[in-house]
Amino acid sequence: MAQAPLLQLANISLTFGGNPVFDGLDLVIQPGDRVALVGRNGSGKSTLMKVMAGLVEADQGARSLSPGTSVGYMEQDPDFAGFATLGEFATQNLDPAEHYRVEMAAEGLDFDPALDPARASGGERRRAALAKLLAEAPELMLLDEPTNHLDINAIGWLEARLRETRAAYVLISHDRAFLRALTRATLWVDRGQVRRRDSGFDGFEDWRDTLWAEEDEARHKLNRKIKAEARWAVEGISARRKRNQGRVRALQALRAERAGQIKRQGTAAMALEAAPPSGKLVAELEHVDKGFGDRVILRDFSLRVMRGECVAFVGPNGVGKTTLLRLITGELEPDQGSIRRGTNLVTAVFDQTRAQLDPNATLWENLTGDPLMRVSGQADQVMVRGQPKHVVGYLKEFLFDESQARAPVRSLSGGEKARLLLARIMAQPANLLVLDEPTNDLDIETLDLLQDILSEFDGTVLLVSHDRDFIDRIATTTLVFEGEGRVTAYAGGWTDARAQTVEGVKSSANTVAVATGSKGKPKAGQKRGLSFTESHRLESLPAEIDRLEAEIAKLGELLSDPELFSRAPAKFQKATEALAMRKAALEQAEEDWLSLSEKAETAR
Repeated sequence: MAQAPLLQLANISLTFGGNPVFDGLDLVIQPGDRVALVGRNGSGKSTLMKVMAGLVEADQGARSLSPGTSVGYMEQDPDFAGFATLGEFATQNLDPAEHYRVEMAAEGLDFDPALDPARASGGERRRAALAKLLAEAPELMLLDEPTNHLDINAIGWLEARLRETRAAYVLISHDRAFLRALTRATLWVDRGQVRRRDSGFDGFEDWRDTLWAEEDEARHKLNRKIKAEARWAVEGISARRKRNQGRVRALQALRAERAGQIKRQGTAAMALEAAPPSGKLVAELEHVDKGFGDRVILRDFSLRVMRGECVAFVGPNGVGKTTLLRLITGELEPDQGSIRRGTNLVTAVFDQTRAQLDPNATLWENLTGDPLMRVSGQADQVMVRGQPKHVVGYLKEFLFDESQARAPVRSLSGGEKARLLLARIMAQPANLLVLDEPTNDLDIETLDLLQDILSEFDGTVLLVSHDRDFIDRIATTTLVFEGEGRVTAYAGGWTDARAQTVEGVKSSANTVAVATGSKGKPKAGQKRGLSFTESHRLESLPAEIDRLEAEIAKLGELLSDPELFSRAPAKFQKATEALAMRKAALEQAEEDWLSLSEKAETAR
């Protein structure tokens, strides 16, 4: 027997003043659905998710929720008013006996539940909102950019949690690796229409490009037909005026159809121009130590960066990635060791905090106020790679319209701020790009363009990112920060790093291994140890086993109540199913730990 849908939207129309956001939209979410919700920035993804959550009421149409279905929504900017701590916010809808769920989520997502929201960063506040949703465990989860501000370890933890849940969920994310790993269906929001593809995000881009090509061909045929009919109207209408009024009306209909077609938004006209080449050596660090108080950032660290490399920095938040960038560029000096920097370096920096942008100044002022972009005596001109351009014209190249030019930067979305900062960086030639979290908030099309530009860039790129797919596409070397001053270099991107063994080859002729212990290939007959993935799994298993044991104990306490079945049969059923699932997961985790421990011991 087919299950009833969890959520249905029927004939939804919504307009915010101008063109309709949606018109005649139909949508169904089934139990167990794992859906990617994708589209350009500003296409209406978040608005659609708010309609699904019941937070935005459509102008017309119906939203139907299956009786008894609980829906949880994680928004991008949660409201913490009235809550003294992040934990208090996250546990507001839970029984005291269930507060442990928030504590375990806080550990996996790496935030302090006791922190005052007023003192918390935007990332910490978003992680608390995510923990709240996961702890409440609704039947349908709506997650708007859950991976933003998560480091690579927390993203892996969240992937594991979503992979094991039985709930349905809809994800908005620009993290392609995250979407590929988790989704089984794709909703594409494009110019007010929502198309559904009953397979996951993998393959979406090819499907999208095919539909766009078909649309372009249909538009081309319509244009040719309009031209032919218009020529007939001019040359033959006078002789056959009465008999062919229908054909004239058909021509008017064709023109109306063409006028009604909404043009696709183009991609930003981003471009980079390399400054004159730097020296062959960009930076060489030898036996560098760096710390702040008792906190060790780097210990006996060595690295050589050569011209033309793209070096990715990967690791948990706060582990020292930005500190290493500042050491390489000369903003900081080491406590011990030496740093030799190359010659003729012309550096452009993309700061993850967007500190280079004045939030109270307009977009216009942020460009014309930059000394490197200012054109003497011209208040409306900026210098772009040696050529003067009108401010508005240059902003349009980065998909800003004229009305935004005089708006304050604080009114922009995260993706728009990223594009504005890229506009500043790309106006000036550089041969060393320092990009600290450039992929946050950028849509998939803009990420594709940025990837292509960086791949063709003749200079050197230092990249901090948690976007595994982006790293895989452009990195020649990946530095993995392991904490306590340990950093390991791997040839290639993130997937390459995961595939290589800890003892294996850590460098190629174009990269230099970081001095972090034993070096070189195994000797003949020497047994290889665990792979990087297996080592990470073995290290994470004790915490996972502890978590599962704690959850089993809590569920056991809950089910020990003799009146639970009669008082709350649905809760009893859910707890029983959750207990069985966690016991199976615990058994598998213990088997994995034994197997990997034996393998590690055998390799010694």
